[in-house]
Amino acid sequence: MTRPGKHTEPKERPPGWQPPAHAITAFEPKQKGRHASDDPVNVGSYVHAKHRWAMSVDLNSCTGCAACVVACNAENNIPIVGPDLVRRGREMQWIRIDRFEEKVAPGASDVRFVPMMCQHCGDAPCEMVCPVYATYHNPEGLNAQVYNRCVGTRYCSNNCPYKVRVFNWFDYSAPEKTTFAFPEPLNWQLNPDVTVRSKGVMEKCTMCIQRILEGKGNAKDESRPVRDGEIQTACAQSCPTQAITFGDLVDVESAVHKKSFGERKYWVFEELYTKPGVTYLQKVTRDTAGGEA
Repeated sequence: MTRPGKHTEPKERPPGWQPPAHAITAFEPKQKGRHASDDPVNVGSYVHAKHRWAMSVDLNSCTGCAACVVACNAENNIPIVGPDLVRRGREMQWIRIDRFEEKVAPGASDVRFVPMMCQHCGDAPCEMVCPVYATYHNPEGLNAQVYNRCVGTRYCSNNCPYKVRVFNWFDYSAPEKTTFAFPEPLNWQLNPDVTVRSKGVMEKCTMCIQRILEGKGNAKDESRPVRDGEIQTACAQSCPTQAITFGDLVDVESAVHKKSFGERKYWVFEELYTKPGVTYLQKVTRDTAGGEA
């Protein structure tokens, strides 16, 4: 075990020290070694934050139906760009279903599905390369994106190991353009709580920030804390197998906290030490070598 240090991590902390809400994570590195000081921001609005929004995805329940993709598109005004632009790698979906096929001898292949969205990392590689601070770590642990600050350098997309950021190559929101993605009557289904992005900016999963703000506002109006399960992202709400769970990691009694700290937890590219806010639960497999069904 690495001895605690004064100026490097793992650092010696005073008794009873607790990280601010935005820095709470279920992430546990497999190999613990000495590295630079990693004190989380704890000034201004970061001091008073009470939530750390996070998500868990149970791969044992996911069937790859893509209901989450459809719901996300509808909730967040994501344009459908057509097959030609998809072939050029310019699709706009904020969430995708990665499909993996593993040969299990002597039986049939085992097909596995992994919903992949922005991981809302605690140490996000995208944030440190943005020259205009358009993407940043907000006080409640979300990796936020400020559209009217973005200048479209695409550095964040290049530095994201999960490849979950998309760029508006065309103006999908302008009716006078041939790339307009919401002709009549599709314009009537646009979500008024979510802006339609313009050409030249990056976008990605926001964990349905508009729903988070609504849920917090309702709780404040009723002078009560936010209840577990009260706020749901579009993908979690639409999942027919309830594979996706969203909630507050600060609440130790919440479903997302229990699942994120459970025994089946793992993180994508955990060797990169990005401290993802999305925890995946391993698929359960049975040893059938003995001939059991």
